[in-house]
Amino acid sequence: MKILVTGGAGFIGSALIRHIINDTNNSVVNIDKLTYAGNLDSLVSIEKSNRYVFEKADICNKAELKHIFNSYEPNFVMHLAAESHVDRSIDSPDNFIQTNIVGTYNLLEIARDYWNDMGIKKKSSFRFHHISTDEVYGDLDNDKDLFTENTPYAPSSPYSASKAASDHLVRAWHRTYNLPTIITNCSNNYGPYHFPEKLIPLVILNALEGKTLPIYGDGKQVRDWLYVEDHARALITAINKGVIGETYNIGGSCEKTNIEVVNIICDLLDELVPLNTGSYKAQIKHIADRPGHDKRYAIDATKISEKLGWSPKETFESGIRKTVLWYLENQKWCDNVKKNKQEES
Repeated sequence: MKILVTGGAGFIGSALIRHIINDTNNSVVNIDKLTYAGNLDSLVSIEKSNRYVFEKADICNKAELKHIFNSYEPNFVMHLAAESHVDRSIDSPDNFIQTNIVGTYNLLEIARDYWNDMGIKKKSSFRFHHISTDEVYGDLDNDKDLFTENTPYAPSSPYSASKAASDHLVRAWHRTYNLPTIITNCSNNYGPYHFPEKLIPLVILNALEGKTLPIYGDGKQVRDWLYVEDHARALITAINKGVIGETYNIGGSCEKTNIEVVNIICDLLDELVPLNTGSYKAQIKHIADRPGHDKRYAIDATKISEKLGWSPKETFESGIRKTVLWYLENQKWCDNVKKNKQEES
């Protein structure tokens, strides 16, 4: 199969593409606008594969999308392109509205026209897979509830509201036009090649540079952490085995408070690259909380486990050790990403 991946130079998208090229026989057309969070260095290991091609394009540009669909004739679409940083969405929501809502609308319309023009056999196997977030559900009030596929939407930030809107568009295009869609909503991802503004890579790199390790509020916000390579496997499982029109929640079953995560990272760094005196924990600093900060996310991944046979391979302990080691061994990648961000700014 030929899979068109949007946002394939991003964190999750690049992990997905590496998985497809390394572990399946499928081919990939990678569409990415290459904003600050898109980095082709994350795909160096597979870029020479004859089953991979990259097209720099913006999903807000219908003409570009139409040309790519007609040129490559994909069997599947896996839509990951999105603005995804909550703080940035609070400071400047416009890009989130344009990319996450208008961009998804454009992609749905081009995909619908393309699908309608297919032959019967190819049309029956086509899938449009929309990759979303658990943040569309809002947050949970207690420590026992879990997000299920039937949890009502209650987004808190401009980011999560824009992703909720895109989910609704995908469902509407399935119901109204019969476009064969699948939606997955995932918990917080972590792992190699993660952009340094996110919590885990930010803490690792700030610790190594002797900088403050910032914690919003009391740090007791709870997140369910999913190792990105486990997520990549889940996405391929969903598009291969998932039922058209269905939604699947993908979680790591690894709930941790933010302050727990930071302390675990500090403990690993104390072990792997110890300071001459003291612990990296001395660099922790609590700062003013984020506006509208969600208290707890927790995914119930029973459906994808029981119906499609997927489950995560990594525990948080095994995954976070792999992640810290990767950042210690790949400082050049980190330096390049930060340099590209500064140049864009």
